[in-house]
Amino acid sequence: MFKREQVISQLKQTPEVDVLIIGAGVNGIGTFRDLVLQGLSVLIVDKSDFSSGASAASSHMLHGGIRYLENGEFRLVREALHERNLLLKNAPHYAKPLPTTIPMFKWFSGLFNAPFKFLGLLEKPQERGAIVIKLGLIMYDKFTGPQQSMPFHRFLNRTAALKNYPKMNPKIVSAATYYDGFMPYPERLCLDMLNDAHAASDKAWALNYASVEGADADSVTIRDLLTNEEITVKPKVVVNAAGPWIDFVNRAMGHETKFIGGTKGSHLILDNPELLEAAANSEIFFESDDGRILLILPYLGKVMLGTTDIRIDDPDQAVCEPAEEEYILSQVRRVFPTIHVDSSQIVFRFSGVRPLPTSKDKRTGAISRDHSIQSIEPSAAFHFPIHSLIGGKWTTFRAFSEQATDRVLKDLKQARKVDTAGLPIGGGKGFPKDEKERQDWLERLRKETELELAHLSALLDRYGTYAEAVARFMSEGNDQPLTHAPHYTQREIVFIAQHEAVCHIDDILLRRSALAMLGFHSPALVREIGALIAPVLGWDEARLEQEIQHTLSVLAEKHGVSLPAEAAASA
Repeated sequence: MFKREQVISQLKQTPEVDVLIIGAGVNGIGTFRDLVLQGLSVLIVDKSDFSSGASAASSHMLHGGIRYLENGEFRLVREALHERNLLLKNAPHYAKPLPTTIPMFKWFSGLFNAPFKFLGLLEKPQERGAIVIKLGLIMYDKFTGPQQSMPFHRFLNRTAALKNYPKMNPKIVSAATYYDGFMPYPERLCLDMLNDAHAASDKAWALNYASVEGADADSVTIRDLLTNEEITVKPKVVVNAAGPWIDFVNRAMGHETKFIGGTKGSHLILDNPELLEAAANSEIFFESDDGRILLILPYLGKVMLGTTDIRIDDPDQAVCEPAEEEYILSQVRRVFPTIHVDSSQIVFRFSGVRPLPTSKDKRTGAISRDHSIQSIEPSAAFHFPIHSLIGGKWTTFRAFSEQATDRVLKDLKQARKVDTAGLPIGGGKGFPKDEKERQDWLERLRKETELELAHLSALLDRYGTYAEAVARFMSEGNDQPLTHAPHYTQREIVFIAQHEAVCHIDDILLRRSALAMLGFHSPALVREIGALIAPVLGWDEARLEQEIQHTLSVLAEKHGVSLPAEAAASA
């Protein structure tokens, strides 16, 4: 990938760019990749790390949004299912089929939800019964159409459901299983797209930890938050993809907008083997007793629980509150009443803000999850248009990026050269199509690197075919497992630090890997990783200690990770 110093040096020499993208979440990065493939010069910046805002706080699903049918968002569901299937094809290393089971406690409830909502007579949703869900799943299957790549849904009567899920609440009347998609490493999918863009062009530049400070007639001022240095760039078009921070960014550039009315969603990661076994490798998608949607998701040996939907004004303040934690845990007992869950089992908490459009709807679940573009046209004061990307969801990022790219191309009076619909993403290029291809791929790499097959298999799951470059680097020196996370190795961490724009230790723990989410976040591991990457990043002892304390603070304040007394005192 790019080197930070090279990007800044290039911008100082040539500040003119075709497009400046502000916000490096999935919508911004997807648009970055698409624009670069059209031959444009593009700079993308983010005030934090790549894919660290709303894009890092997802439920890790790729789905059509069956519940959106109730709001009449048929176009969105159809588009999302189409895009889900494209991701399963284009990014098979990071997009996996996910069986999803819905337990149902009533037969006829909710039949009039949709018409009552349309008439404005329903504020609080009724529980959706089996008949309503059956109708929704029939429509869901139909929208997938000829692109169907996974089995259609199936309904289970109470006896069959309890046979498949013996610890499920016996008060259910039935259950339904259908398929959606699962993203084990969403942040790495963003990194893959950044790599794709840089491999395609030498006019693709990306900077994390760089904030927009202001703008004038034809330029935007960006501050490097690592050095406090200011850089001036002169874009022809600006794309504001800052998600829940969109209005903050527009304000910094001299425009007062109120495009975003975000809602906070919090999740918990539990170490609960009994709950993991009870879910039987299926996501459990269910309604709370107040009609809100929650999930129980098997996640790489742990269990993810979520989510909430609470209005919030300042996205920087988004953390999982104790009341949210209590609410989520209490609702799990509705589905699996005999399984004990409590806060002592939580290994990680995370929360983010959905960049939803501003809305006066009293019920947050009724706010559209569709995407749109709000444009500020050029004027005498500002010579470039600003296109703000409102809403969107992980599943539809490619389609939204395509829409944004087409808008920019229209501004620049250029034609589209490349269609991204069929393009493999990152480590999805050449990914084995079946078990035989997988074993052949692993065996070839085993002979070339002399690494164990089991280790190579784990790398393939973690990086896709990008694992080949990682494995070769690991085999070229004396490598050892990490003491405090032995499924990773020392040279693997060094490779990440050298090639993936790492600026802080938490970049590795939280976004280049799922280490912290899975409970690998002890102060000892933070120090171990810090010591490995310090020489790569040129840190002296004082800077290393500063970075360690920074990471421990982030884990404690943003993710509810309890620190040992001695670590907390030093932090």
